[in-house]
Amino acid sequence: MTESLDNRTRRIYVLLSRTHTTPARLIRFFTKEPYSHASIALDVELRELYSFARKHIHNPFDCGFIEEDIETGIFGLDKNVYCSVYEVPVTEEQYRIIRDEINVFRKNKDVYQYNYTGLVGVMFGKSVADGKHFFCSQFVSHIFYKSGVHLFTKSNGLIRPYDFHIRLREHRIYRGRLSEYRSFLRSRRGGMEVETYTEEVAQAI
Repeated sequence: MTESLDNRTRRIYVLLSRTHTTPARLIRFFTKEPYSHASIALDVELRELYSFARKHIHNPFDCGFIEEDIETGIFGLDKNVYCSVYEVPVTEEQYRIIRDEINVFRKNKDVYQYNYTGLVGVMFGKSVADGKHFFCSQFVSHIFYKSGVHLFTKSNGLIRPYDFHIRLREHRIYRGRLSEYRSFLRSRRGGMEVETYTEEVAQAI
C-alpha cells in the first residue's frame, strides 16, 4: 500500500476464526496454521459479516457466499470458537466501494460458488481464480483489492486466513473466544481494560 493504514477515516473489520468442524480441522492440518476461516465485516460489532462458507449447518458440501452471524449457525453452536478481530482503516471512498462490492455478491449470491479447486490449489501454491468461485480468504482479499486496499503482493487465490494476521497483526483489537467478543466491546466502551482471553487461548492462537 502506498498510504499508511493509520491515515484513514473509516474502518473495516477482518475476523479470523478456528472452529472445530471436520473441514476446519483438515485445513489446519494441511496449513499448520491456527486459523481456518476469514470473514469481512462493515462494523465493529460484526453484525454485517460476510464470507464464503457452508450455507447450512449440517451440510459442509453446500457452500457459497453467506451473511454470517457470530451468535447463530456454526459460530453459535460452539462457544469455544477462538478468533482474532482486526480493524483496517480505509478512506470514505474505499469504504463505499467495499460496501458496493459486497452488495453485488448479496444480490447475485446464486451466481457465486465455493472455490473447492482453489482451496486445494492454495495448499500447493497454485492460484485458481475465475471471478465466480471463491474460498473465504480469497473472497476477503478480493473485496479489499477491488477497493484499492492492496494488503498483499501475491494473488488473491494464494491468500490464506493467517496471511491477514501476518499483515494486520498491529491492527488486532481482540483475541479470544468469539462468544465473548461483544461483551468485550461493551466493557471497552465502559472504560474498562479487560483481558478476555486465557493463557490457554493465547498459546493456541
